[in-house]
Amino acid sequence: MPQRPAGEALPFVRISVVVPARNEAENIIPLVTSIDAAMAGTAPFEIIVVDDSSTDDSVARLTQATQAMPRLRLIRHGARGGQSAAVHTGALAARGDIICTLDGDGQNPPEELPKLAAPLIADNTGRIGLVAGQRVNRQDTLSKKLASRFANGLRARILNDNTRDTGCGLKAFRRDAFLRLPYFDHMHRYLPALFARDGWGIVHVDVGHRPRTAGRSNYSNLQRGLVGIVDLAGVAWLLARRKKARELDAGIEGHMEPR
Repeated sequence: MPQRPAGEALPFVRISVVVPARNEAENIIPLVTSIDAAMAGTAPFEIIVVDDSSTDDSVARLTQATQAMPRLRLIRHGARGGQSAAVHTGALAARGDIICTLDGDGQNPPEELPKLAAPLIADNTGRIGLVAGQRVNRQDTLSKKLASRFANGLRARILNDNTRDTGCGLKAFRRDAFLRLPYFDHMHRYLPALFARDGWGIVHVDVGHRPRTAGRSNYSNLQRGLVGIVDLAGVAWLLARRKKARELDAGIEGHMEPR
C-alpha cells in the first residue's frame, strides 16, 4: 500500500469489514470490489483482508488491488491459523468500532453488509453486541447442508443460543466487546453464545447465500465435525463458568459493562 505522508491524519473509520481468506485468488478481487461498492454511502469504512498463509497468488493480486483501492488493507499470516485467528487478527488491526465479517469465498453477498451494520449504528442504548446473519436458500451441497443442520441443532440444544445458523460468515459486532471474549480456534461458530455470556444483546438478520464459483472449501464435513465436538464441550464449560458479578460504571475509567 502507498505510504501516507508523515503528519497526514488518517481518515475516520466507523466500520471495518474483515475478510478472512485462504487460497481464494479467483474470488478475492471481485469480492473486495463488491464490498467497496456495497458499503458506499454507509458510515466511513475500511476493508481488511487477512490472508491466512495462502499458497496461490492471492497476495500478489491483493497487493496490486491496494494501489487502486485506498480503503483496502492487506494483512498476512506467516503460518496458517484458521478462520477465527484471521478474524481476530483483523479485529485487532481494525480502526472502526464496528466490525463486519464475511467469508472470502464469495458465497456471502456483500450487499447484505449495510443491513448487518445498521442495528449497531442505530443502537443508542449500547446494549447490542452482535448482529448475526442467518442464511436462507443456502447454496451448498446436500451433504454440507445436512451436516450443518445437525451441528446447528445439537449446538442449539446444548448452548441454548437461540440462533439458527451460527456458521454464517456474515456478522457485525462491537469491536471492543469482541476483543474481550475468550479467544480459541473456531470461536467464530459460537459468537452468539459468547456475546450472550457477557450480557450483550443479539440481533438476528436473514441474509442471502450464493454458490461458490471458483476454488474449493478449506474444510471438510469430517474436519468440522471432529473439532466441533471438542469446541462445543469447551463453550458449554465457558458458559457455565461465566463471571456473574457486574462492575458499576462509576470508578472504572474507560470501561463499561453491558446492562
